[in-house]
Amino acid sequence: MPESILPHTITGICQHGGQMSASTSNSRVFVGGQPVLTEADTCTIKGCGFHVGNKHQPCTKIKWQAPATRILINGQHALLRNIVGDCQSEEQFPQGPPNVNQTQVRVKGI
Repeated sequence: MPESILPHTITGICQHGGQMSASTSNSRVFVGGQPVLTEADTCTIKGCGFHVGNKHQPCTKIKWQAPATRILINGQHALLRNIVGDCQSEEQFPQGPPNVNQTQVRVKGI
């Protein structure tokens, strides 16, 4: 089923309340005037308050899995609204999926 393509202006949070932000090197494909995210782009998380015991173990980035199968941008698969991902700590421990709150709704893909 088609899902919205994610622009770099998406908003979201980790499961512990940290704010997600994205940056992209894509300068060729735009949706609503914003560059589209690909599997090679970086999504970071700031302000996560997760602790394991007494150790602060905040989510710092998102590792995406299962991007679009039919949309390639500069040889990289585009990211869609239904993308599966794991928020990860600095040590790359998986800490749960992110929640994408806001994206564009006009352009969809599979």
